Amino acid sequence: MAGSSSDVDLWKVPLVALNVTVRRKLGLYLNPKNTVAADWMTVAEEMGFTYLEIKNYEASKNPTRTVLEDWQARSKDTSVGKLLSILTEVERKDVVEDLRPQIDEDVRKYLESLQRKSEPPLQVPEVDSCVPRTPERFGITVEDDPEGAPEMFDAFICYCQNDFQFVCEMIRELEQTDYKLKLCVFDRDVLPGSCVWTITSELIEKRCKRMVVVISDEYLESDACDFQTKFALSLCPGARNKRLIPVIYKTMKKPFPTILRFLTVCDYTKPCTQAWFWIRLAKALSLP
Repeated sequence: MAGSSSDVDLWKVPLVALNVTVRRKLGLYLNPKNTVAADWMTVAEEMGFTYLEIKNYEASKNPTRTVLEDWQARSKDTSVGKLLSILTEVERKDVVEDLRPQIDEDVRKYLESLQRKSEPPLQVPEVDSCVPRTPERFGITVEDDPEGAPEMFDAFICYCQNDFQFVCEMIRELEQTDYKLKLCVFDRDVLPGSCVWTITSELIEKRCKRMVVVISDEYLESDACDFQTKFALSLCPGARNKRLIPVIYKTMKKPFPTILRFLTVCDYTKPCTQAWFWIRLAKALSLP
């Protein structure tokens, strides 16, 4: 069981812990232009955004939400504690006092969720077997060594089922050619029968050097893809080690996800650069 909020160092809790309700209420406080109290623009300045960036955010329907998402994606120093500190520094203690109970509740749920994901699900031992059950973190992929050597990958592929045909093309171009890269494709490589969230976290954090995110309209509707992307971002805020590589392979009707807008995109939809697409992607995944 996670400790109470008073026992938690909020400076070590990532911003992803705050749910949509808290973010929406922050917008209700900060979005209106206020000549007396500090608004979202003052907060954005404290977060390190430039004048031109802040002017561009004015076109957003919810600038507070957009600023929070971009701050989370671009900076390694984002945390719940840092956000509360900024609000206090700009003299918006009214916001802190009103939202603090909900923030503490979000943090509690986030920490409990992390704890559940780190614990293997309870398994009933086989009565007639004297062979100890393989620990979950080792027996999760097809080629895991039963003796404990985990299968490692160059990249975890984050995709939704509607985009699986392109993932198969990715396998052909990157694994079955001279690049000889090793991709982690959930439907092909992961064994059934274990907790999805535990497996995903283990693979992204410890088994895969990078993650390719296949962006599409369907991706934006996927809870699994949303979790995988935010989890990977929490491991490398600001993309300082080039861990995430967004890929677009077909035209989108919906806007590109804001949380990934600061990352360089590998775009398959542009005919003029299509010939270099696989070379660029393979080179990025081959980096140490």
